[in-house]
Amino acid sequence: MTFIESLTLMLALMYLASLSYWSGKKWGAVVTLLLSVGAVAISLYWPLAIGLIIALPLALLVHRFAPDEFKGEIKINTLREGTQHVLALSLLLVAVQYTINTVLLKQGITPWLMRPDVVDAFLPIAGGIELKAIISLNLWDQTHPAAAVMLAAVLITGLLCKRAFCGWACPLGLAGEYLYAFRKRFIKAELTPPAWLDWPLRMLKYLLLLALCYIVIGMPAQSIPNYLDGNYHKIADLKMALFFLTPSLITLLVFSLILALAAWRRQGFCRYLCPYGAMLGILSFASPLKIRRDTQHCLIETKGMKCDKCTRACPANIIVHTKTTVRTDECQACMRCVAACPKSAALGFGLKSGHRLGHKGLLALVLITLFILPLGAYLSGFWHSQTPDNIRMELIQVIDRVGH
Repeated sequence: MTFIESLTLMLALMYLASLSYWSGKKWGAVVTLLLSVGAVAISLYWPLAIGLIIALPLALLVHRFAPDEFKGEIKINTLREGTQHVLALSLLLVAVQYTINTVLLKQGITPWLMRPDVVDAFLPIAGGIELKAIISLNLWDQTHPAAAVMLAAVLITGLLCKRAFCGWACPLGLAGEYLYAFRKRFIKAELTPPAWLDWPLRMLKYLLLLALCYIVIGMPAQSIPNYLDGNYHKIADLKMALFFLTPSLITLLVFSLILALAAWRRQGFCRYLCPYGAMLGILSFASPLKIRRDTQHCLIETKGMKCDKCTRACPANIIVHTKTTVRTDECQACMRCVAACPKSAALGFGLKSGHRLGHKGLLALVLITLFILPLGAYLSGFWHSQTPDNIRMELIQVIDRVGH
């Protein structure tokens, strides 16, 4: 792991420890701290050790100087937004590190900054092909192993806690919120499309997902070893990097369209174009955890009031106040509806049995899922790319001529 990846991992573990500690669950804090120390002890790798050395004082400083409200019951929206910003900052640091590494390779200079393997998370097709190779051929890719690890981690979040990855972790969703808020400063009106147009637009992300799945499923199993050993796969991430660093006119137009869509409608990109959102939306139907309304406590049934605060708080425009269970694929488990409900016992995120998972528990589940699998992959030697820098340097010079 690179220093940025290690620091992010350790900060996540410290964050989980602080959540457990401030919630009065001292055992949870102890277990998380032991996991952190164990990770360093097992790996004996300096970036993880330095990450822990830096993360521990930071956690102590946060605990010492944090406002009292953070040491008590952290509000749902405050916790979610804080988590999104921290993860977005971490991703920004990773992007800077990766950009420097790529520019040095392009200039023919041996990189003095390591390549962060977590960028392979942006290679969903490679990750899908690698998972297919593991399942069908018991073949483990050594070029971009983190692509399969991160894809599996995101898929598991969908199975466990609906689209909580979208609502609590995805930096693109956070960027979309800022774009939407910026547009609202100048154009106050809501620009949501009519229902007859909204549904077909929502299907676009499933068409994109279908196209990606067709590429993965359509590749014959016997062709996968040659693909994984080929030059194209070795520099798939570099092609992605140069796609963003040196965009064509068509690319810029597409980016402009996506930005306009995100500003036009709240969660516009997530709702209409994101294939990850489509994939998690499908998996979310199997998730045992859902937003559930208890009619024995809801003001609508108990007091006969016309309360729809939960519905008005939902960024996906889901009609929450008339349902007992929210099953739609658009629910991101952001818990804004729960935060808006005037009766804490009326609405929650939990199991059909009635057991609820609080917002801290949900965040802990998401972070554990996203970080424990990469940590395990790293400790077992299935995280770092085995493609040498000199090979990547040679291939990036002829990248335009490298095809499938």
